[in-house]
Amino acid sequence: MHSPLDWNDLRLVLAVAREGSLSGAARRLGVTHSTVFRRLGAIETAIGTRLFERFRDGYAPTPAGETAAASAARLEDEVLALERKLAGQDLRPSGPVRITTTDTLGAVLVRHLPAMRAAHPEIRPEIIVSNAMANLTRREADIAIRPTPAPSELLVGRRIADIAHAIYGSRAYLARRDDRDLSAHDWIGLDDALAGTVIADWMRKNLRSARVACRVDALPALRDAAVAGMGLALLPCYVGDLAPALRRLTPKPLAEPRSALWLLTHDDLRRTARVRATLDFLAKVLASERALFEGRRADRARR
Repeated sequence: MHSPLDWNDLRLVLAVAREGSLSGAARRLGVTHSTVFRRLGAIETAIGTRLFERFRDGYAPTPAGETAAASAARLEDEVLALERKLAGQDLRPSGPVRITTTDTLGAVLVRHLPAMRAAHPEIRPEIIVSNAMANLTRREADIAIRPTPAPSELLVGRRIADIAHAIYGSRAYLARRDDRDLSAHDWIGLDDALAGTVIADWMRKNLRSARVACRVDALPALRDAAVAGMGLALLPCYVGDLAPALRRLTPKPLAEPRSALWLLTHDDLRRTARVRATLDFLAKVLASERALFEGRRADRARR
């Protein structure tokens, strides 16, 4: 008689199928490569069926492996849905809350963490800084703070503020380059990691013939390259306005592109006491920064 598969076995099969390698599955599961190799071998021996074909460049599921992975994915969805619903019945504003945000918004968020700690000492924020949207459905995070024109319909949230953008250059660069034609300037471009951003879209539409002095894969690097005098950069005002070495090319933000700051969670989690308390706190403190997000900081009037 074959030993039955348990949930941990199915999680491992699903991880190998998704990652296409033992090392990738090991990272996803938080175990060692050798553990995944040993456990996969034991699973295949127990059920008497090979689940993956081994190739030099990775692992590919056999038909049996595809069937097992599909079943594991459905089971994972049900388990995660149950976890969210159970978490939603938590009435105590205490425990960990995983908050994901971008590298630039993370700098805004951490300024308010001491006040959050004082207001809710039993809530432990866990900050995940990533430009990839964490999957709230799969509990990779409880709350997301994201700049986006329109969030996923699967999430619920609050629109905190508009996000304005402006063109920035270093004072030294603008002192020696006063061209009014944008295409006559050197520009700092974005690589494929940021190809889906509103900044990249604006540059594709408006700077077809511009000279690109360098390309970067993160907005802090875009800001830093502009500070170094490499050329002009289109930046969110909440990033550019906080860099003393940068000056806007025009006093007012551009009409386009525009995005918005959203505070998001999954519907099953918003009634959880610690998530609800964190959402309420973040909505208040982020709204207090609305002038920064919308490019209306008073110190810009002097420039």
